[in-house]
Amino acid sequence: MGWIEVVIEVAREHAEALSDALMDTGALSVSVEDADEGTADEKPLFGEPGMEPEEAAWDRSRVVALTDTDSDHAAIVAAAAQSIGLPSTPSYTTRSVEEQDWVRLTQSQFAPIHIGKNIWVVPSWHDAPDANALILELDPGLAFGTGSHPTTRLCMEWLEAHAPANLTVLDYGCGSGILAMVASKLGAGKVIGVDIDPQAIESANFNAERNHCNIEFALPEKFGTDHPSSEKFNVVVANILSSPLKLMAPMLAGRVAAGGSLVLSGVLARQAEEVAAAYAPFIQLSVWAEHEGWVALSGQLPG
Repeated sequence: MGWIEVVIEVAREHAEALSDALMDTGALSVSVEDADEGTADEKPLFGEPGMEPEEAAWDRSRVVALTDTDSDHAAIVAAAAQSIGLPSTPSYTTRSVEEQDWVRLTQSQFAPIHIGKNIWVVPSWHDAPDANALILELDPGLAFGTGSHPTTRLCMEWLEAHAPANLTVLDYGCGSGILAMVASKLGAGKVIGVDIDPQAIESANFNAERNHCNIEFALPEKFGTDHPSSEKFNVVVANILSSPLKLMAPMLAGRVAAGGSLVLSGVLARQAEEVAAAYAPFIQLSVWAEHEGWVALSGQLPG
């Protein structure tokens, strides 16, 4: 069994509407691509965090609709064009998509990741390259954090360099729970992860159980109830983005115990000064390390 992709080039203003219409007229899925991809006219549509483009379309857009092999492709395209008021049915081409072992193909794209000196993030379908290393068994999933992003890597490297043995650690914005798990495997006495996304909490609990880590994960409301603001932590780490980090400065800094450390990432190098300035009334932060244009900021409260 296989499928047929119907490829239609349209102007930017019609790309989104035609995509929706194709789904209504029989397409199994639809994507929009840059029709100039691979040429000098190719235009990436990536914005900075918090400033992503509102529309995934280009001046010359390529709408690709996946259909069954026995579908009436001409009828699907004609009906979609008519439903959005196009004056005529656009021309299109088709191409075959052969059936593949999509699970195996997807898995082949994710190899073990080496981080810092002795940390390996290993998908469940791989063997650990070094059995004596700090091993995190973690599959790519819906929650952010597999170690592949520079901000996650920076926080993991900080934790490895400042092993929180017997200390208390708060991972705020925990995502997959990867930073909390690193802290736990480095000997932290108590680790708590917090995230606003219930799906992230579910994912983090699953990952912690798989990696034999004793970690408490909670939504902010439950965390605030079970752990009042008077409770402080030896290490507070937050890998989020610069805007929410600035807004949370009083809260995050207020969770750091005397002599404790605050580690922030999700910050572009050019944003480091403004983030540090937001925390200056509470704790002095400086750039600890930079990787691919992202930085980790850290600072320590007086003991």
